[in-house]
Amino acid sequence: MTEHLTVVRHPLVQHKLTIMREKSTSTAVFRQLLREISQLLAYEITRELPMTTKPIETPMEAMDAPTLDGKKLALISILRAGNGLLDGVLELIPSARVGFVGLYRDEETLQPVQYYYKVPEALEDRVVIAVDPMLATGNSSAAAVQLLKDSGAKNIRFLCLLAAPEGVARMKEAHPDVPIVTAALDDGLNDLGYIMPGLGDAGDRMFGTK
Repeated sequence: MTEHLTVVRHPLVQHKLTIMREKSTSTAVFRQLLREISQLLAYEITRELPMTTKPIETPMEAMDAPTLDGKKLALISILRAGNGLLDGVLELIPSARVGFVGLYRDEETLQPVQYYYKVPEALEDRVVIAVDPMLATGNSSAAAVQLLKDSGAKNIRFLCLLAAPEGVARMKEAHPDVPIVTAALDDGLNDLGYIMPGLGDAGDRMFGTK
């Protein structure tokens, strides 16, 4: 992937995102739509995975058929909201290895604080896809990507539902080698660091918490 930011403008992605943005959408519907939209976004972010061939037997004859190359992908959920995207992507790539980065945002400084970290082995040999629905200030995302790099990851991609220009700029400054795939680039952040017009707090809407 060459572009730093890819906005997936597929009609199904945009339609589902509009329903998710509406404040009247229920938790159950929000969760289901997040699962569906994550698969469509995953289709885009995995477009250029390394390929090879292997000999197989069809019912008709032998052939060399295309197959994924290298070690299994690593999907890294940035807790807790990342789990909503993770579930959908895992349905598409069930053999992927899974890791978790636990970060929360200090409400006063807006800086990330780490509380959990568990990732698959041999990240240096895997395509690593980090998932988090919201790329807002970009501080937590940049910190999570740095932790993955510190663990050896070299080929990292970032998947989010919504991005703010501030978050994209922060990620590009900190990790220009990490492409971002998102469903929408919104207007910006409000004084509390929330994406506008956004969809509120993705974790709260997904899990029904306030």
